[in-house]
Amino acid sequence: MSQELSAEQIQQVLQGISVPPQPQIMVDLQMEQYMPDPDLEAIARLISQDPGLSGALLKIINSPYYGLSHKIASIQRAVILLGSRSTINMVNAQSIKGEMSDETILTLNRFWDTAQDVAMTCMTLAKRIGYQAVDEAYALGLFHDCGIPLMLKRFPDYMGVLERAYADAGPSKRIVDTENEAFNTNHAVVGYYTAKSWRLPEHLSEAIANHHNALAIFSDESTRNSQLKNLLAILKMAEHICSSYRILGNQTEDHEWNSIGHLVLDFVGLSDYDFENLKETIRELSSH
Repeated sequence: MSQELSAEQIQQVLQGISVPPQPQIMVDLQMEQYMPDPDLEAIARLISQDPGLSGALLKIINSPYYGLSHKIASIQRAVILLGSRSTINMVNAQSIKGEMSDETILTLNRFWDTAQDVAMTCMTLAKRIGYQAVDEAYALGLFHDCGIPLMLKRFPDYMGVLERAYADAGPSKRIVDTENEAFNTNHAVVGYYTAKSWRLPEHLSEAIANHHNALAIFSDESTRNSQLKNLLAILKMAEHICSSYRILGNQTEDHEWNSIGHLVLDFVGLSDYDFENLKETIRELSSH
């Protein structure tokens, strides 16, 4: 199945997308690639920890070159379908994307750390609450904030505004409202277009677009949007458990969760007590 894609074809497919990959993961991938017999599983595991590389990979596998009957969100499957040569070409294409200053790397560490934690937590939660599409929950966790590095590239003062957005969040103000006031756009919208350009399944792109619109979505009690609600419920619980409000928002309290938490837990059928227990279990898992 895996046609070899040349470096030029890969560059062409990846045009215009630049959520930079984590320097350490690039180093580990380079090491793996120089082994006499590169281990595809190890390569897939490394790529799946990084939003930029995973997005680039899914963009290629979901491109017309491969003619898959429907779009996939599983990074492991994408690596197997692409084969080691094309995957390594893709990684190398991403590494040429540009060097970052130490300051940028420091700021982006906040984004990378939460992306990986939230993705793992989404996967665990999906299994716990019996949500079937575990790969999709993982992908949403990994990609939900992929607009942040792009906003940062465009607006140097972005992190300060994002912190203010987390501080002001509540029942009457969404995190994205503060960003819209400052920039006329926000990381959820930019993330949506990035996800579309990565050719993610449409319902995942929709979830990224709406991930700070949870109050409106869960206040609508009709049975519409159940797929979106399932994905967003998992994501909002995961963001809260992983303290995105602290790492990205620099806040001591999760104002967004305080205004939507009860609706999310109602939707998945968990009591506060159940959720506290689940939170403890997951935090213990991730500290090992």
